Amino acid sequence: MNVIVNVVLAVQMLAALGMIGLILIQHGKGADMGAAFGSGSSGSLFGASGSANFLSRTTAVLAAVFFVATLALAYFGNSRPASSGSVLETPAAVAPAGTPSGAASEPAVAPAAPASGAAQIPTK
Repeated sequence: MNVIVNVVLAVQMLAALGMIGLILIQHGKGADMGAAFGSGSSGSLFGASGSANFLSRTTAVLAAVFFVATLALAYFGNSRPASSGSVLETPAAVAPAGTPSGAASEPAVAPAAPASGAAQIPTK
C-alpha cells in the first residue's frame, strides 16, 4: 500500500512539473498580435498553429493526470485504518520530571490554603 502511494505521489509531482514547464513555454493570446505588426516571428518548431494545439493538448492531458493522482492520494489518505499508531491518537503515560524511570511515586500535593481564605500577614 505504501509503494502505491509513493508511485502516485511521484506521478503527481511529475505531472505538476510538466504542466509548469508547458505553461511557461506556451505563447499568450497577445503574442500573435505582435507578430502581425512585424515585431516578432510567428514561425515555431511545430508550425504556425501546430504548437498551440500540441502544447495545449499535452497540458490538458497532464492536468487530467494531476487531477486523478490528487483524487487517488485523497482516497488512500482517508482509507487508512483507525489504529494507525499515531502519537496524537493514543496518549502515553509520562513520568513526572525528576523521578527515575520505573520508580513509582505519588504526585506532589500543593500545601493547603488557610481556611479563612485571607492571607495571613506576619506582625512585628
